[in-house]
Amino acid sequence: MFTKRNTYDSRQLMKGVEMRPLAFGEKTNLCEFKLAKGHRLPSHSHPYEQTGTLVSGKLNFRIGNKWQMAHPGDAWSIPENVEHEVEILEDSIVLETFSPVRPDYLPE
Repeated sequence: MFTKRNTYDSRQLMKGVEMRPLAFGEKTNLCEFKLAKGHRLPSHSHPYEQTGTLVSGKLNFRIGNKWQMAHPGDAWSIPENVEHEVEILEDSIVLETFSPVRPDYLPE
């Protein structure tokens, strides 16, 4: 699969969090997230491995019991079913891959 820029529309997942599907295959999907300063992704876990990188902005990220300050170029990989949360310190753009494919993040 090859997709051109802006092939799929973004959608709001919660206040301060927009997601846009970029590409997907049989085993993974890639998404862009736009995160608004001052918001938070609450603590959660899911049955997907989640690997990402911070393109721009600044985040305070908790994976398991460890907090990390994320700056552009930093990356992470979160095993399935591990609790994580994010404090959005600056408007940010994140690219993340999920495996297996996360159906709720596929194009509508």
